[in-house]
Amino acid sequence: MIDERRLEILTNGAKYDVSCSSSGSRRKNTTDGIGNASFGGICHSFTQDGRCISLLKILMSNDCVFDCKYCPNRRSADVERTTITPREICELTMDFYRRNYIEGLFLSSAVFQNPNYTMELLLETVRLLRVEYKFNGYIHLKGIPHADPILTEKAGKLADRMSYNVELPAEESLKLLAPQKTKASIFKPMQELAIKKQELALERKTRTGYAERKGTGKFLPAGQTTQMIVGASPETDGQILRLTEFMYRKYDLKRVYYSAYLPVVQDPLLPSEKTGLLREHRLYQADWLMRFYGFTSDEISPLGENLPMEYDPKCAWALRNMDRFPVEVNTAPVEELLRVPGIGAKGAYKIVTARKHTALTFDDLKKMRIVLKRAKHFITAKGKFYGERKEDNVKFCLAIAERTDQVEQLSLFDRFSTPIPTPEIRLLESPKDKEFWLRSTPQIANSVLTGQL
Repeated sequence: MIDERRLEILTNGAKYDVSCSSSGSRRKNTTDGIGNASFGGICHSFTQDGRCISLLKILMSNDCVFDCKYCPNRRSADVERTTITPREICELTMDFYRRNYIEGLFLSSAVFQNPNYTMELLLETVRLLRVEYKFNGYIHLKGIPHADPILTEKAGKLADRMSYNVELPAEESLKLLAPQKTKASIFKPMQELAIKKQELALERKTRTGYAERKGTGKFLPAGQTTQMIVGASPETDGQILRLTEFMYRKYDLKRVYYSAYLPVVQDPLLPSEKTGLLREHRLYQADWLMRFYGFTSDEISPLGENLPMEYDPKCAWALRNMDRFPVEVNTAPVEELLRVPGIGAKGAYKIVTARKHTALTFDDLKKMRIVLKRAKHFITAKGKFYGERKEDNVKFCLAIAERTDQVEQLSLFDRFSTPIPTPEIRLLESPKDKEFWLRSTPQIANSVLTGQL
């Protein structure tokens, strides 16, 4: 049985990987097995129905032969090394599951001895869990770059999800900060897994007979994910989003995760300061627009630029395309409504459904919980418009809306925990006062827009 010290080392070593938040797997238990992979996801988070869900997140080894500059387990790092066996991981997983500590396993490893040897150990662990221990719960397995494709395919038949982390958005940065890794060593196994999954899906559609179709749906039922570190290298958000879009289309990824850079190790090739979480947040917002709102990376951010910090990417796109607004909510197609700041997917379909029965007004939109403090600048309702027409004024209002959304939890001990509206913000209640304030104190307005106030 693994001792407490080794468990602490290997779980701490795995905490920097964020690409494990959701499963999407429907793997069911069998009569002689144990565990059940929840469709709602296995992660350290809360589901929409309020459930807290968790998984054992652990490295098999932190004894790495690679020397990636950003990694706390790199070969040149002065850290305590340890390794556990596949049998020990299986016993630990089953013990934790029976005690209801976890609902699944996220298993990764440093490159121990060589890529093939490490991948064989990971594969043996998953095989033991599925075959010998009859574990039918969720398993997310991190793939090892440069490992044999046969090992990767076998792992895909046993795991619910696999991930190969891109880590750095450009090949130049990869060569500089992770010299043992290559672009091909990450993208090639991604492509092989995607092709195999597509082949089995096609086979499932074309074959007849339930017995033949049954096994084809078990190849990575929760798909693939990847992760990129934001800020460790000089690539812009525009470059990151174009790579994200490429991977979604080419490899049919379920998610791309972004991790704001933290200087957990010191190296002259790495930045000395951490990347702000707001930049990571903006990338997730942009990612959401690409996956669910029909935006392309070119529309969201120019290639050599970062996303604006003052307001979200959807607002930024709308400000660059003011000639397309305002749109009439009673006639605009759902594709146009989805591009209006303040109108989400649910709101757009509510509007389309409700306007079949009556012409909608701003009061109706308010009852639908449309975020009018953003949307009013880009829409009309029954021909009426209540927003700002000047672009500078719209920018100012969107920046204020963004800042007033940042509500903090009340604290009994911190008397300044909740932001108090400043006199300048309260002036927004009167359009005339706001316009006067903008003209008379442009330096204050500029400070609000740039996040300095």
